Amino acid sequence: MTKTVFALGLGLALAASSALAAEPQQVTVSLTSASPMSQGMAMVLANQMQEQGAQVDILLCDTAGDMALKNATGEALKPNNVTPVQLLDAAIKKGATASVCALYLPNNGKTADDLRAGITPAKPADMAARLLEPQRKVIGF
Repeated sequence: MTKTVFALGLGLALAASSALAAEPQQVTVSLTSASPMSQGMAMVLANQMQEQGAQVDILLCDTAGDMALKNATGEALKPNNVTPVQLLDAAIKKGATASVCALYLPNNGKTADDLRAGITPAKPADMAARLLEPQRKVIGF
């Protein structure tokens, strides 16, 4: 009987750890910097985390919110001659979610219609809930 209970407990523990291992790492990249190199590095790392299996959420605030606008271009950075905006678009195409903080649009005279495809205004309650998830990593730039 004791062996059966132990085997059952061990089996459940292994099943639970397998289920947890199957879940992708959840990551939020919060970007506020106006610096092209900081923006670029944040987007390079977001793309790399996706390639390594993470589910990435990108939150653009303050001057980094400008990356979310339809007319955003930016400075091409070496060594690959891509802009942070191009890297943002690549992350979105690979499944990242992207949003601008709730304060960005109203404080810059913009609306959701001014945002690039795939980028939405963040909802504070939803974003707060995500940031509180115990297994989520939050990285700020």
